Amino acid sequence: MIKTFIHKGLEDFFFDGSLRKIQPKHSKKLALILDLLDAAASAGDMNFPGSRLHLLEPKQDKVWAVKVSGNWRVTFRFEDGDAYDVNYVDYH
Repeated sequence: MIKTFIHKGLEDFFFDGSLRKIQPKHSKKLALILDLLDAAASAGDMNFPGSRLHLLEPKQDKVWAVKVSGNWRVTFRFEDGDAYDVNYVDYH
């Protein structure tokens, strides 16, 4: 279950469907990612085809990322079976 968000626009999209603070062209993929993340019990559950799931450096922070499109990623960390600090970033 998703417990916390860093990106306010992504949080609004998740709860209300608001496209105001996200790239509208990413809405379908973001909806899929967030639905899967909300149901996931571990980071490994996010390893779906095309996700390019990977652990960000430094590894001790245990922040994971999945691909949205181009350089855009959704990042998150898992603790006790829940997702925290869910973010939507262009980090490249």
